[in-house]
Amino acid sequence: MAPEKMVHMANQIAVFFRSQPGDDQAERVAAHIKDFWEPRMREQLRAYIADGGEGLDDLVHRAALSL
Repeated sequence: MAPEKMVHMANQIAVFFRSQPGDDQAERVAAHIKDFWEPRMREQLRAYIADGGEGLDDLVHRAALSL
């Protein structure tokens, strides 16, 4: 998938979970990605973050630690 589309999708997930109560938003973002993204998409996200993760919400960066 195009990196721009992946960043957009990941950031949309972060925006949604940021609006939810609690202090476990990063864990919920990670759980959503684990549940709904196929392995190739998760690997692409990990590689993108390893390359600097430009444009990704901080919540996505934190969630990726547990992917």
